[in-house]
Amino acid sequence: MLNKIATPFTKLVERYLPDPFIFVILLSVITLVIASVFTPTTGIEVLQAWGDGFWNLLSFAMQMLLVLITGYMLASTPPISKLLEKLATFANTAPKAIILVTLISLLASWLNWGFGLVIGALFAKAIAKHTRVDYRLLVASAYSGFVVWHGGLAGSIPLTIATEGHFLQSSMGVISTEQTLFAGFNIAILVGLFIIMPLVNRYMLPS
Repeated sequence: MLNKIATPFTKLVERYLPDPFIFVILLSVITLVIASVFTPTTGIEVLQAWGDGFWNLLSFAMQMLLVLITGYMLASTPPISKLLEKLATFANTAPKAIILVTLISLLASWLNWGFGLVIGALFAKAIAKHTRVDYRLLVASAYSGFVVWHGGLAGSIPLTIATEGHFLQSSMGVISTEQTLFAGFNIAILVGLFIIMPLVNRYMLPS
């Protein structure tokens, strides 16, 4: 059933999905219009705020870049590569391959989003060497685990608001990770995703 539902959307995306930069431009224009219409700010002031704020993101962008690079370095180390090759041998059927790559991606993304992004792709590649499986769904499953990253140990907002001196401390104070990342509601959501995501991906597998 899921395969039949997903097929039209797959064909639509394969044919019409634009370059990601198009989305950046469209979202910027939409934000400009909304800010100009629904706030007491002129279009020129919005453009100036966008230009000023863009350069303030450089330090944050560098932090994200370092997370991604260090995640790639860790995922590419010989011990991790050997572990992935070993795990790939357990995925001897297509359904097992989809479930296993989703679980590994979920776990890696929970530990660190940069690590999860890379490990999912490398594991999908390792599985493809051993098992005949729909490669499109295999890659999609490898990246689907990324849905847990912000509830994981490298979630940007939970870590920021748990840090003394963060930019919203005057209005909300410092909120520890016990109340966010390790709260019961977050753990329940994570457990649910670890169960649901592998099953959803598996049942999208073409016959």
